[in-house]
Amino acid sequence: MSAATTRSRTPDRLCAEAVDLAREAAEEAAAPGVVGEHVGLESEGDRVVTHFFECKELGYRGWRWAVTVARASRAKLITLDETVLLPGPDALQAPEWVPWSERLRPGDMGPGDLLPTEADDLRLEPGYTGEDAPPPNAVVSEEMAERVEAEDAELADRDAPAGTVRGSIASVAEELGMRRARVLSRYGLHAAADRWEESFGGKSAMAQAAPASCVSCAFLVPIAGSLSQAFGICANEFGPADGHVVALDYGCGGHSEAAVMPKPPRPAAPVLDTVAPDVLALRPGRGGSVPDVADATEDLGHS
Repeated sequence: MSAATTRSRTPDRLCAEAVDLAREAAEEAAAPGVVGEHVGLESEGDRVVTHFFECKELGYRGWRWAVTVARASRAKLITLDETVLLPGPDALQAPEWVPWSERLRPGDMGPGDLLPTEADDLRLEPGYTGEDAPPPNAVVSEEMAERVEAEDAELADRDAPAGTVRGSIASVAEELGMRRARVLSRYGLHAAADRWEESFGGKSAMAQAAPASCVSCAFLVPIAGSLSQAFGICANEFGPADGHVVALDYGCGGHSEAAVMPKPPRPAAPVLDTVAPDVLALRPGRGGSVPDVADATEDLGHS
């Protein structure tokens, strides 16, 4: 270690003793009553020392007033260098600034919000370009294109979108709903599939405990496009994924074929019917247990 490095790490004695000068500079720069106790000093170099004072201003917990003083070589006069407010080791600071495009999370958009997409968004790629010239390997040949234009010549001025000609590729794309400036790229498709798979995929805890997967469930609504082979939409209002895109290997306890409600059992006939009324005669019948005329031969117990 060189002698210059040793000197720079050792605070200059005269600069270290200039606490009152540093406090006056801090109080002049700060509001009255917000400069606290002297909490330390630090050597910035040869004859350069920074004094730290506690900051008592509300909202700046852990911040310190830093006043740097210095003196020239072989001089005893201490001069003021700068006064700033710096955060301490445990200072309360705002989080690091992040661009809005990176802070945005699913569900943050509200009514009236606009979310612009960049021209070079990796999730998108050019869709229909508007060029009428078919590619070299297109099914529509040049002769077929001329025939279509000739047959539809009389309708060229009617029911044709602005900037298109009846029978052209642009008009066909317009009728089929395929005339979009940009479509999802392969990266965009994979990113969407990863999000859906993470939320309602086969590796989720719900799917692991499900009796069957969504591919055999009647509540699964198929979707169109290239993702139809792996995803669908759940239409079970009692399921945890109702209205969400689910993977075909996802599953839950609301599977349509997992459990069938049994028919309610018919109760057995009661042993003692306590519901039906009992018929009671007002007068005993002729065939009752007590005869109307006594038997003369019967011994009645008289002597």
